[in-house]
Amino acid sequence: MGEMRVLKFFAMDEELAGYVDAIVYSQPENGFTVARLKEPKKKELVTFVGYLPGLLAGENVLLKGSWKTHPSHGRQFEVSEYTVEAPSDILGIQKYLESGLVKGIGPVYAKKIVDHFGSETLDIIDKKPERLFEIDGLGKKKIRQLKECWDTQRSIREVMVFLRSLGASPGYAQKIYKQYGDESIAKVKENPYRLAKEVFGIGFKMADTIALKLGFALHSPERLAAGIEFVLWELASSDGHTCYPLEGFIPIAAKMLEVEEPLIEKEVKALINVQLVEQDGKIWLKPYFTYEQSIAKDLLRLVHGRQAIRPIDAEKAADWTQTQLSIQFAEQQRKAVIQALTDKVHIITGGPGTGKSTITNAVLSVAQKLTSKITLAAPTGRAAKRLTQITRKLAFTIHALLEMDFASGGFKKNRENPIDCDYLILDEASMIDTHLLFYLLRAIPTKSKILIVGDIDQLPSVGAGTVLRDLIQSGQIGVTRLTEIFRQAKGSKIITNAHLINQGEFPEIHTHERSDFHFIAAETPEAVSQIILELVGHEIPRLWKYDPIDDIQVLAPMKRGVVGVEMLNAALQNLLNPSNQPLMRVGRRFHVHDKVMQIKNNYDKNVYNGDIGRISAIQDNGVMVRFDEKEVEYALSELDELILAYATSVHKYQGSECPCIVMPVHTSHFKLLQRNLLYTAVTRGKKQVYLVGMTKAIAIAIHNNQVQTRFTGLEKAITEMAKTFQADTHHQLEFA
Repeated sequence: MGEMRVLKFFAMDEELAGYVDAIVYSQPENGFTVARLKEPKKKELVTFVGYLPGLLAGENVLLKGSWKTHPSHGRQFEVSEYTVEAPSDILGIQKYLESGLVKGIGPVYAKKIVDHFGSETLDIIDKKPERLFEIDGLGKKKIRQLKECWDTQRSIREVMVFLRSLGASPGYAQKIYKQYGDESIAKVKENPYRLAKEVFGIGFKMADTIALKLGFALHSPERLAAGIEFVLWELASSDGHTCYPLEGFIPIAAKMLEVEEPLIEKEVKALINVQLVEQDGKIWLKPYFTYEQSIAKDLLRLVHGRQAIRPIDAEKAADWTQTQLSIQFAEQQRKAVIQALTDKVHIITGGPGTGKSTITNAVLSVAQKLTSKITLAAPTGRAAKRLTQITRKLAFTIHALLEMDFASGGFKKNRENPIDCDYLILDEASMIDTHLLFYLLRAIPTKSKILIVGDIDQLPSVGAGTVLRDLIQSGQIGVTRLTEIFRQAKGSKIITNAHLINQGEFPEIHTHERSDFHFIAAETPEAVSQIILELVGHEIPRLWKYDPIDDIQVLAPMKRGVVGVEMLNAALQNLLNPSNQPLMRVGRRFHVHDKVMQIKNNYDKNVYNGDIGRISAIQDNGVMVRFDEKEVEYALSELDELILAYATSVHKYQGSECPCIVMPVHTSHFKLLQRNLLYTAVTRGKKQVYLVGMTKAIAIAIHNNQVQTRFTGLEKAITEMAKTFQADTHHQLEFA
């Protein structure tokens, strides 16, 4: 029982020893712990903090680390390395049993057990648990629980020590033990690469670190299979590809996995029809191939299916809406309304000021006369809110519309339980990725008409795919392309300049102070940064009476550099919301009232990638964030889902709008200066746009229309399936 377990981290400064008097706070997900230490012959307890998963009151510890002063909690010892022993003296053993180790064993029974067995207590529990029947009142159930909890704690600690010997953080031990239980060490030894798939938070790189230390070779089949899958997921998540040409994939994978190309080629062939699909010289991960094939099938089902809404004279309906809404359509707009009312599925694409909102309202006014079952949706919360403002009818996020099923991890709305709608209007469609469209289409009943609205010239979705482009290019859906700027918008320099940029022409930047589009020249990144701080902190609020945090959004092409998102955020935080009591976490500094963005979909919290909120409170165990009307709680271990959002990337802000946009345009962003990026950024500004930097950088962006190719199979899947899909087969595919 006295065997010592050693867990090393980094070089240490000082040492403390004693027993754990109490656990003040423990985060189960990652093992972050705040505890009190009782040192021998000292009255004062010491507060220590660190990643110490599974630590229990009463245990003897040797701590190594350094003293730090917390702004709220004062002096604490920050642990970088520690060793743990089971408690050896009677007081320590009693505290250990009182610590909540076993449900139902509190101070009374802990004292009884220790009074009876003394310093032999833990040996009795470990090796002779039947002797616990000697304690009056301890029945079979409590003794069994005590033994099970004892064994579990020991197993977790063994897994922790095992992982630490392989260079992995002990914070992963509880996750692995939760997944595999007592088989944890055996399963990790058998194939550590399974961790990347089966344990949330452990990716290929961590699994690879563990595997290589366990003696798996760089060219082992287990490593190559997991590595090939990892590279394809990386190409999807980082570059947006749903598939990749095999010829180009092999050298990429060989370089990332540090093995010879023939080994990759051989393993890819072995994985075809197992984890991968190969077609026309391209390879897919099976899920993405399934997504694209299902999208094609569902799209054709919807295009050719019978509709619930009765047919109408679309031309008369278009004329009627002009009277009802007191508007006069431009010819292009009138045709768009007629086609949207005629086609079962129709796409409208166009830039700002071309009348997409007007057309949406016109179609909606007619649809409301034909059915009450109309649904409006958009990919993000901000886009849904904007659609609600435009139509004065409640719009949902696609995630909310599909209703998350927390038990299964999927959605409640699906083929068997479709959305109850006769007409679906879907806005900001350029933001929809392959994964989301797959789930959406399978939940739309065949009877529903669909209007899809988006701007094809904006940046593609953050997630993999180019679904709006692929749907249009398939030729299987009616499309209206709006190119004419509607007359009310011609007075806006934001809109006219956005169209100039989109057409490859230089925007008009020599505008007067009261214009809505401004360019301020600056040569160095440092000068650009200073001007942005002055604009956001003083000049724009003075001129336009905008709130510097809520009404102004800084957008930057890149994360790194003086005028990148990260450094601008730090500077803007210090300028707009300084604090001498920050929360330091995952390399980030959080203040109360900070503007923050959620960077991944979190279905449990009902917050999604790109949602922006404000920190309303910082607590000992996490923070509270207000998103529009709802308060969301984040534990300390969840703060990696939040980033500062005074400045953000153009991609992350897609689908959102702000009264005022400020953007650095500098040649240091050369790699990411693209026409669609500049166009998307400018069109985020509702009332004011400020570009700060170099005319040369603007010119580079405008002339760079080589949008990075995304390899997808959706367009071909639709066109190929359409060849064999007969209109009269829709009844075989119908549901609802």
